Amino acid sequence: MSFRTLHDRGVIARYREYLPVTDATPVISLNEGSTPLIHAPKLSAKIGRDCEVFIKYEGLNPTGSFKDRGMTLALSKAVEDGAHAVICASTGNTSAAAAAYAARASISCIVLLPAGKISFGKLAQAFAYGAKVVAIEGNFDDALRLVREIGETEPIAVVNSINPHRLQGQKTASFEIIETLGDAPDVHILPVGNAGNISAYWMGYEEFFSLGKASRTPVMLGFQAAGSAPIYHKRIIEKPETIATAIRIGNPASWDKANNALEKSGGAIDAVTDEEILAAQFWLSSNEGIFVEPASAASIAGLFKSLDPTSNRAYDAARFPEGARIVCTVTGHGLKDPEVIKEQCGSVISAKADRSEILRLIS
Repeated sequence: MSFRTLHDRGVIARYREYLPVTDATPVISLNEGSTPLIHAPKLSAKIGRDCEVFIKYEGLNPTGSFKDRGMTLALSKAVEDGAHAVICASTGNTSAAAAAYAARASISCIVLLPAGKISFGKLAQAFAYGAKVVAIEGNFDDALRLVREIGETEPIAVVNSINPHRLQGQKTASFEIIETLGDAPDVHILPVGNAGNISAYWMGYEEFFSLGKASRTPVMLGFQAAGSAPIYHKRIIEKPETIATAIRIGNPASWDKANNALEKSGGAIDAVTDEEILAAQFWLSSNEGIFVEPASAASIAGLFKSLDPTSNRAYDAARFPEGARIVCTVTGHGLKDPEVIKEQCGSVISAKADRSEILRLIS
């Protein structure tokens, strides 16, 4: 494989003709994208109805989350526009991606985080990539408000999903799914926090459908954490709370775009409890070998809830026809927040370095 082939990896290189870039755009890339769409046979069997379930595993992007898809484009355009610094508010994954791509571009990165609300794994990434990290008294929505204000008055590029280039990069995941399956799935399920990702996927599906690269668009289903579900409740949540820190957002920036995606696709938004999220996280890792952070598991918890006949929010069969192809996006790697899974799974068994004792313990 030539250096040129290696250099041309990444979502901008792969999908340049569908993105707002020109020959003058410097490509800031870490070879993001091209994440696996993994068939989940046990999950498919659990769902039944001859459905096929696939997991779009975005945790295998360079910084461990889907944010890299949008950040490659946001940083590339920021550098093209002459920016010397970028800023973002974050629940963790955006900060990691922004800091990494800023380091790649040799520009500064400032991160505003809600104090005490970020997993250590994500915080460590921001530090490791050289970001200036500021923990504020307040939540993510307060941090984003401050970032907006600073972006309006200072020569610093905002790289949250209010930056339209972010969603343009993130839509490429839909392209990959269509190319892998040969068409769009029947149903696509995602976790929803700031609501940019579900909006971006819908943009991608609509675009490839309009170009004749897919024969249909999927029903879009989004799932928020019950303690942080403003779109589901149709009101801002002043103090959102959930163990799924990546979707702990009370006033999503892409609320209107997400509603548009749900309405046009015939989809819906719903909520899952922390208990349902944690159960889904452990089920997915222990049955399919796919380890995701809690927020990612909201899509799996949502799938379970959608087809549970005992659930008072079970969706009608029209959304899940017999033999449906269902894609669940899992947005971040489990190593982003390992403390949570450690608490679920109990403690390590201690033993002497003795063969008979080991055999006794494992029998």
